[in-house]
Amino acid sequence: MYQKILCPVDGSEASDRGMNEAIRLAAGQRSTLCFLHVIDNGTLMMCMPVAEGAFDVLREGGQKTLTEAVEAARAQGIDAQSRLKEIIDGRVSAAIISEAQDFGADLIVMGTHGRRGVSRLLLGSDAATVVGTSPVPVLLVK
Repeated sequence: MYQKILCPVDGSEASDRGMNEAIRLAAGQRSTLCFLHVIDNGTLMMCMPVAEGAFDVLREGGQKTLTEAVEAARAQGIDAQSRLKEIIDGRVSAAIISEAQDFGADLIVMGTHGRRGVSRLLLGSDAATVVGTSPVPVLLVK
């Protein structure tokens, strides 16, 4: 049913739950899986003085997260690839939608922290925005 699955990952527990579900779905449907890690450089620059090399540290951490996700998928016999995207303005959710379109995804699987109420309002919800704007189905894993 789903030939191409996009799975955003960030190394968090919620992201790992999404990754594991994406791997399970891809294995069951013989799908191609693409893991995406988005680095929000704009938020980093707004929040604090940026030390030299900070962006390199973020890139290395993102690449490590992607490598681990691809290795986990390939260990299950899944055709997997990865993409690292950096943004300066805009939302992470918009980058996820853009990559889903570029990859030709017919499903997005992502972990969510399941925040509600004030914490969701204060922190925003990229998952909710992806659900609301995605041209393809989105599976949220809590």
